[in-house]
Amino acid sequence: MKRAGVIGGGAWGTALAQVCARAGLETTLWAREADVVASVNEGHENGLFLPGIALDPGIRATGDFADLAGSDLVLAVAPAQHLRSTLAAFAPHVAEGLPILLCAKGVEQGSLKLMTEVLAETIPQAAPAVLSGPSFAGEVARGLPTAVTLACPTEGCAQDLAAAIATPTFRPYFATDMIGAEAGGAVKNVLAIACGIVEGRGLGRSAHAALITRGFAELTRLAVALGGQAETVAGLCGLGDLVLTCSSPQSRNMSVGLALGSGMTLEEALAGKLSVAEGVASAPAVRALAARLGVEVPICAAVAAILAGEAGVDDAIRGLLSRPLREE
Repeated sequence: MKRAGVIGGGAWGTALAQVCARAGLETTLWAREADVVASVNEGHENGLFLPGIALDPGIRATGDFADLAGSDLVLAVAPAQHLRSTLAAFAPHVAEGLPILLCAKGVEQGSLKLMTEVLAETIPQAAPAVLSGPSFAGEVARGLPTAVTLACPTEGCAQDLAAAIATPTFRPYFATDMIGAEAGGAVKNVLAIACGIVEGRGLGRSAHAALITRGFAELTRLAVALGGQAETVAGLCGLGDLVLTCSSPQSRNMSVGLALGSGMTLEEALAGKLSVAEGVASAPAVRALAARLGVEVPICAAVAAILAGEAGVDDAIRGLLSRPLREE
């Protein structure tokens, strides 16, 4: 593999383009925003979404999907709720068997489908893979040590893709359970909003730890009900990502929760944010998907109710604390 395409010029897409370039791949970054394309090509920086971080000068940005047609692998980093339309636009340029690494984390609203299902419907000729794990874009772009899960239907495919994008500071661990890898990334964003609310309300570290632990139980139940493996979500793409996203205000989802917990409305919490907090859109979809599967997800459901204006923060907290006592 010599040429990589990255779809999505936000912070995470830019960071992954940096990873690919460092791995020795000829890297083309597709961005919707003309300002991003110009900033990357002329100043070797994404001044809009990742300012202050110098990018590898070999990264070339474009606004034309045709420029990715010769790629040996493509990383799809468009937000989950926009992935379907983005992939549909890219589909005419995709050769049979092109590996597409899905890097968006979420459940599609309306269809309640995971990103692999969206890919199968829009680009059936592609070879699917999932990249997920504890990773902040700025840290990855600066070359700080990061480990992630790379899931593919076969171990050989996962090994090949991992070898193609690995660098001395970016370490992919391969797996074959794509559903587990996807479920972990989707649900953790919703739980991060809950952790932010706990922090913003000043409920203490004990409550924060309890929420992460019980939230992980919800994540695991849903992943298994979808056909994933509990062992997968106990790794980087589940527990690892959950711990990171729920423990730092640098997390976009946790920062939304912090604002809600401190008394802001959702509109105020999202005002002025350029990057997408995937958990806001995924929360109602996760709640609906869990209901369809008959899986209890009280924390995720409480977050969805708060975001929809169906319950206030304090009422939602009281509701969780008054649930019947049960075995762990």
